[in-house]
Amino acid sequence: MVAPVALITGAARRLGAESTRLLHSRGLNVIIHCRHSADEANALAAELNQIRSDSARVLQADLDQPDQVRTLAANAEKQWQRLDVLVNNASSFYPTPLGSSSDDDWTRLIHSNMRAPYLLTELLAPALAKQQGVIINIIDVYAEKPLAQHTLYCMAKAGLAMLTRSAARELGPDVRVNGVSPGPILWPEQGQDNQQQILQATALKRCGTPSDIASMVVFLALDAPYVTGQIIAVDGGRSLAFQGG
Repeated sequence: MVAPVALITGAARRLGAESTRLLHSRGLNVIIHCRHSADEANALAAELNQIRSDSARVLQADLDQPDQVRTLAANAEKQWQRLDVLVNNASSFYPTPLGSSSDDDWTRLIHSNMRAPYLLTELLAPALAKQQGVIINIIDVYAEKPLAQHTLYCMAKAGLAMLTRSAARELGPDVRVNGVSPGPILWPEQGQDNQQQILQATALKRCGTPSDIASMVVFLALDAPYVTGQIIAVDGGRSLAFQGG
């Protein structure tokens, strides 16, 4: 009997890799999606396959290219002939001050954060429905309270939040759809120099860890059968008194 299967986008590094490891530890086979981080993705797959033979595979695709997203969906279904969990984790993040954004910025920020999750949801919903499956979208606290000079990114994440709620209503009762909204966990490669100010805005006065996000992903995927259409903030209480920026 084939184990349940999860596809995690942007799974080679950071939060995606941690979620992949934890889902794998719960007995799932995992499809590790990457774009440029093929070496890290293959190393993660090798690590997991040593734990359990042929339980991790790698698929590469540029989520900014709709045709590659469609190919990713088709190839994901072919790996083990089933799909139980889709985690839309991959994301681009960088500032686009009003007056400076380009068409390329629209492509990079809107496609990875909103259009690719929509296409994967649309294309993989039938396979997920066969397994009473689940979709988990990684959103952001900035989907509700905007970050200065990041309008395109915030727009895209707000769209992903609405996709989460809309798809939950449309795909129920066969597929559950939920979101996880991280606060300060891992600092992105670009932007957010005011790290201490951000931490002081949290109720817990500290940064979270990737395992905090991964644990919520796994909870919503495997341990919350009556939860759908919800977006859970894992932010140390920052959203209680959000100051933005």
